[in-house]
Amino acid sequence: MKIFQYIFSVALIATTFSACDKDNYAPPGAQLTGALMYNGDSIGVEYNQVTFQLYQYGFGKVAPIEGTFTQEGSLNAMLFNGDYKFIIPGGQGPFLWKQTSSGAPDTLNITMNGNQNISIEVTPYYMIRNAQISSSGGIVTATFAAEKIITDANAKDIERVTLYINNTQFVSDANNRARTDLNGTDITDPNNITLSVTVPSDINQGYVFARIGLKIAGVEDMIFSPLKMVNY
Repeated sequence: MKIFQYIFSVALIATTFSACDKDNYAPPGAQLTGALMYNGDSIGVEYNQVTFQLYQYGFGKVAPIEGTFTQEGSLNAMLFNGDYKFIIPGGQGPFLWKQTSSGAPDTLNITMNGNQNISIEVTPYYMIRNAQISSSGGIVTATFAAEKIITDANAKDIERVTLYINNTQFVSDANNRARTDLNGTDITDPNNITLSVTVPSDINQGYVFARIGLKIAGVEDMIFSPLKMVNY
């Protein structure tokens, strides 16, 4: 019995030290930050909807590390040092991501050796320009221009433009308290668009958050203007 107890004790100690070794591996310590950009301008999207993928070289065929962009179009990921390839999968975002000659999503190579910040250059179908958002008498009004960026065979029409307001900083098609839509076919001058929306009476905090969204025909993800806090 004592021999059995001794063997059991040794095995338990070995297992404990083995578990401790596994638990003591250092977590990822390199921070990757970045943002969606077009010619120096940031690209706003819907929170947690536009996906990116990271693959680490040297580990065989492994599943990607997946993440999503913030509504400001930024990313933040904690990684181990090493070499990675970054892609935006096909069908993601209100923009075109660079492609290989075969039409597959191209790769952005990233070497992590400590913290890194990257600029993720994309080509949007449209940009929301000169956005001005203000309020008067409980009505929020936005004026802006819709600039068509892609004009070749990949060009697409505007399905609609929308002014959203919300009582929190998350403002999108899925997160809003009030909205006003204008169909793309009803836009008479893309350089001078005006939308107005009334603040709901049960929002009594004295301010709302607003964004303009542009929906592109045949594209799931919308492009957005920067978030604006508006007092009313």
